[in-house]
Formats: sequence, C-alpha cells, structure tokens
Amino acid sequence: MPLTHELQTALAAVRTAAVICQAVQSTFEPETLSKQDKSPVTIADFASQAVICRQIREAFPDDPIVAEEETSDLRAPEQADFVTSLRTLIERAGISAPGESLLDWIDAGNHDGSARRFWTLDPIDGTKGFLRKEQFAISLALLENHSLQLAALACPNLSWNTMQGLLFYAVRGQGAWVVPLNDAQALPQQVHVSQVAQPAGAGVCESVESGHSAHDVSALILQQLGIQRAPLRMDSQAKYGAVASGLAEIYLRLPTRPGYSEKIWDHAGGVLVVEEAGGQVTDIHGRPLDFSQGRSLSRNQGVVVTNGLLHANVLAAVQSHYGA
Repeated sequence: MPLTHELQTALAAVRTAAVICQAVQSTFEPETLSKQDKSPVTIADFASQAVICRQIREAFPDDPIVAEEETSDLRAPEQADFVTSLRTLIERAGISAPGESLLDWIDAGNHDGSARRFWTLDPIDGTKGFLRKEQFAISLALLENHSLQLAALACPNLSWNTMQGLLFYAVRGQGAWVVPLNDAQALPQQVHVSQVAQPAGAGVCESVESGHSAHDVSALILQQLGIQRAPLRMDSQAKYGAVASGLAEIYLRLPTRPGYSEKIWDHAGGVLVVEEAGGQVTDIHGRPLDFSQGRSLSRNQGVVVTNGLLHANVLAAVQSHYGA
C-alpha cells in the first residue's frame, strides 16, 4: 500500500492524542482560554496538537503542517500555570516535553499551506461539543499537490455497529476503513456510504451551532426534499464519519454570512474518508473543495456531503436557495 509509513504514523499520532483528550473530557472540566474569535480552546486542544505535530515532525522532518492552534497567548507570563498544566498532561502520556519544545511543537503547525506536500490538523474539531462531553473529532490529513492523499479521523464518542469510539482512515484509491479507537490490534473494517436513493428516506446531519450552518435554510431544504426526520445535530467532523459509515446520508454546512471561508483543517480528513467510502463532497455550487488556497477554502462556499446517490437532488434543492 502506498503511504504505509505515513498512515502508520498518522494513526499512532491520532491515537496518542485521543487518549489525552478522552482523559481530559472524562475526568475534569477543562481549563479554557478565549481565542480572538471567542471560541473556547481547551488544554486538550494544545496537548493534541503538540503530540501530533511532534510525531509527524519526528517521522517526516521536512513535511510542513497546517494546524489550528498557535501559542502567542500561551507564551505570555500570565499563562505560566496553564503551560505547566499542559506539560504535566503530556508527560502523563509518557512524552517528555522539556523547555520550549512543548510550545515549539504546537507552533510547528503554523505553515501557510503553500507547500507541494503538507499535513493539516484539527487537534480537536468541535471544541464546544468536547466541552459539553459530546461529539468531537481529531482530524489529520496529508495533501500532495493540493490533493488529499491520506486521512485519519478519530471520533471518540461516535458508535457504529458494536464499536464505541471510532478511528476512520483512508488512503486515496484504497477505500475507507474503521477500527476501534482504543484497540490498536483490532482488524479494520471497510466502511461504505448507504444505498438510500430517495431523499425522503435520508438521514441528515448538521452542526449543533447555528453560527456554523444556517439552520433556517436547512429546514426549508429538507422540507423541499420531503425529509421529515429531524436532523441529527452533532459537533465536529464526526458528521463525515456518520455519512461515510451509513449512519446518515446527508451533511449540510450552509453559509451563515457573506464572505466566510471554511478552514481546511475543518474538512480535509472527513472529505477523503467520505469520498473513499463512495460518497460525494462539493460546495453549495457543486464545485469540489479546493485545497490549493492555503489555510482557507476561499474558492468555495459552504459544504454539501452526501452518499453520492442523493447528491444531485440535494444540490438542486440547495441551489434553489443560494443560486447555482
């Protein structure tokens, strides 16, 4: 299999980060900071980014990383206690983080996305879901020549069949697979999108936060498609995992304001998993997501994810509200 070393590294890194994140989520209310955009960021976000960037850098020292978090706030003297707590959390996972190495690992994710080959990481996608002790994801993807080549998507609170806690992964042209997140020895199972071909029978995912997707427009679209089931609202790229594994057929992320561009780390891992499971992902105008524009999907507007069989119908309904 191509990219074998990359895949092994990605899975190991995401598993390590997931153990830390699960420990934080289950044992105490996370300490929080407030980023400039006022969204919550927890000690687990920084720990997850640190351990994943460290592992990627050790295995592939020449590969840049595009990640969500940076340490300008953490380097302020008043954050010394927070950094100490962060270091302790990582060291409990058996990783020594001396001196400035911890913050430098986090800032390894500051690349602008212009390289021919780079990784993109969301250390905790769905931070608000994480804080509510609901759905969140850890998403890591490798791009070459602006094309998604590999993805690892951990969904610690998502269930499928008998599995509780899922790790999806995909390599371009090799299908999409899932293993139990907390069992590195389990055999992978291939996942496929559902074969539901009529919109009325479809299950729909959308964001919990109305600031992330226009719920009012979504309701009109679902009514137009004859979908009577209430949408399943969950945070994070777990929604991509739900579509890839047949738990749902549609995921809509509809624009909430003009000019907003999605960030690449919010979608990269999930997109490849869905596509390799047989699904389809475009923006609301039917264009593939364009990962050639650095850290943002600036040439796209919104995101429409389906099992493929429903894509044309769903896209037509979406475009009746937003235009082709």
